[in-house]
Amino acid sequence: MILFPPAKVNIGLRVLGKRPDGYHEIESYMVPVGLYDALELIPSDEFEFKYSGLSMEGHSDDNLCVRAYRLLEREYGIGPVYMHLLKTIPMGAGLGGGSSDAAYVIKGLNELFVLDLSSERMQELSAQLGSDCPFFIETCGQMAKGRGEQLSMHPYEWGQYWIQLINPGIHVSTAEAYAGVQFSGNDVSLEACLMQPVETWKYTIHNDFEHSVFARHPSLKQIKEQLYREGALYASMSGSGSTIFGIYDQKPKATHSDYFGWMGKIIG
Repeated sequence: MILFPPAKVNIGLRVLGKRPDGYHEIESYMVPVGLYDALELIPSDEFEFKYSGLSMEGHSDDNLCVRAYRLLEREYGIGPVYMHLLKTIPMGAGLGGGSSDAAYVIKGLNELFVLDLSSERMQELSAQLGSDCPFFIETCGQMAKGRGEQLSMHPYEWGQYWIQLINPGIHVSTAEAYAGVQFSGNDVSLEACLMQPVETWKYTIHNDFEHSVFARHPSLKQIKEQLYREGALYASMSGSGSTIFGIYDQKPKATHSDYFGWMGKIIG
């Protein structure tokens, strides 16, 4: 079985305050884009995890894919598999690649072992692995609230639009991003802003992490400004960074060869 976990971007990310449990209350519209990792799952005599493509730090036992397998092994007694991950989505980039991989392990194992798990149950399981993981169980645009795990479908017609991602390879830790964040005020709801034309979003839809992250990494602000000069209708940082994306009404020209770049379509 071969699966293709997609990346995502955040269109708007409001940090509303800190919760009693230590997490932050957020509001964001997340959409999957057509940049994929590749995940192979094959029944085997013993569990084995391998990866290729972009290098990944840390011990393999800590990888979210392995943790997802171990979670279902504990919960449902599934058998061993050979798992190979081809990594093409940059890590620590605000694109949710690791969360997507983990969610697709759960989806793939559900099919491989005929567990007949509902989407809701798979979201519950994936929430144990990370706040962004439940989003990837369904491949469509969704509003995320709470710490990111409270999801509601919010489809948008993306047919005519292109998206360009630029990642300069700057690592921005989640802790660093939250340390300097300024909480959102009582603005017009994000849902209401999304109902307006895309070209109005640059005035109404913001990522609250940009203020502090751009102060530490001015080159990210410069990339965002460059995307607007190149014709982006809307540009923003995704997640806690450091990927900057632009949305266009026609195919953009690739002018950022010094960085990781990708252009394509929003798929949900």
